[in-house]
Amino acid sequence: MTDKNEQLILKNRLKIARAERDMSQSQLAHTVGVSRQTIGSIEKGQFNPTARLALLLCIALDKKFEDLFYFD
Repeated sequence: MTDKNEQLILKNRLKIARAERDMSQSQLAHTVGVSRQTIGSIEKGQFNPTARLALLLCIALDKKFEDLFYFD
């Protein structure tokens, strides 16, 4: 059991997966229906995607959720 003050921080491998598919932030953003800034914010850990957006990112990048997102 974790202490109440400890928080699980959602991290991602979005930038790596995007590079593997040779996609720009803009291309990925267009594919999933968000702005390029949103993709940048997710990659930097400044924004956590909704479950729906996370699923769309997984589909667009042909990755399983656990391959793109993890807790640290």
